[in-house]
Amino acid sequence: MKKRVVIVGGGFTGINAARILGNKKDIEVTLVDRKNYHLFQPLLYQVAMSALGEGDIAAPLRNMLANYYNITVFKGVAEEIDAENRIVRTDFGDIPYDYLVLACGVKHHYFGNNQWEEFAPGLKTLAQAKEIRRRVLEAYEAAERTNDPVERKKLLTFVIVGGGPTGVELAGSIGEMSRYTLSKLYRHIDPKLTRIFIVEAAPRILGSFDPDLASKATRSLEKLGVQVWTSSMVSNVDASGVQIGRERIEAATVLWAAGVTAIDTGKEMGATTDRIGRIVVEEDLSIPGYPNVFVGGDQAHFSHGMPGPLPGLAPVALQAGRAIARNILLDMKGKPRKPFHYTDKGQMATIGKNKAILQIGSIRFDGAPAWFAWLLVHIYYLTSFKHRIFVLMQWGWSYFTFGYGARLIVNREWRFYPEASICKPEDTKEKPE
Repeated sequence: MKKRVVIVGGGFTGINAARILGNKKDIEVTLVDRKNYHLFQPLLYQVAMSALGEGDIAAPLRNMLANYYNITVFKGVAEEIDAENRIVRTDFGDIPYDYLVLACGVKHHYFGNNQWEEFAPGLKTLAQAKEIRRRVLEAYEAAERTNDPVERKKLLTFVIVGGGPTGVELAGSIGEMSRYTLSKLYRHIDPKLTRIFIVEAAPRILGSFDPDLASKATRSLEKLGVQVWTSSMVSNVDASGVQIGRERIEAATVLWAAGVTAIDTGKEMGATTDRIGRIVVEEDLSIPGYPNVFVGGDQAHFSHGMPGPLPGLAPVALQAGRAIARNILLDMKGKPRKPFHYTDKGQMATIGKNKAILQIGSIRFDGAPAWFAWLLVHIYYLTSFKHRIFVLMQWGWSYFTFGYGARLIVNREWRFYPEASICKPEDTKEKPE
């Protein structure tokens, strides 16, 4: 009988595991994801900043896996894992499995203050990217209309909570867009007067990078008008701004890039998890006690032979997906599994045009060479040739003209006749993804 492999999550781990198992005659693969597309998350901030469109970094899962006759894709939610009976319970029915691959990713962590999400959206989904884009652009539109200098100052103040790569890239993009693009388009305000803050609880930003590289990134941010507040713990976020101890920053737009927590699957299964909910895995990426259940990507805590757990990076997830699939194939051949060995591809962050930092082992450099390396790496990892061409053309246009993509503000209310709804008023509000 064919072995049934169920993959939960269509990210880098899930899609690469599926491709390795694709067109294998003794395997039936079922991939379940709450979305119908694969998202290239490293470039999500560029959608939030209008540099790219949604279609540039997302591709339908069915299209990506159309050439594999043994793979079925379902759009749905895995609600429960019955590991004892080898069943995935979804919102559309039960799916039995012989092997299970969990690659559900992570979500934002507000450290016990989930009410802050209303005022400080994070950046993990396309819906969140479009909401951030809407808030940023609405702030400039409101600043253009108002005659109140205090209100204008607040509207032109942006706070990014968290000084990791996502926070740095968001801050750099806002600074560059304000100085070189929006400054030409508004008549009653000067977008170059935009105030941008990065608020980081640690002693420095980009804590995973070499201190010298982090210092260079800080200087590049400051040249774009970004103020970096380190050793600063946020104590409250509300509709008017951010409280940092006794200090307060009045801001109309606050963005969250400070922490993540894993999807609750591991805790619900009773598996061992770390402090942010990631499932602690064996050397072959299986769960202790459940050798037929594998975990990869951001949801896995893998630290075998490492000074600490592997970071939540795309190359980690990609390599994990391939390693899991190969171990499933080895199992079916009756051969011993191989332990997962991660090949370090390094890490990088971009601040703006010709400004980036790159670190690969002992190799470290910054500036234009790092920026072009960042471009090539991200183009390479995009999902299809079409996406690579479109993104390369858009980046080329932006490089020479500082012209960003479509800065469209799409209202969340889409109906012409909301008053005719038969739902209760609270049911008509847009629900988060």
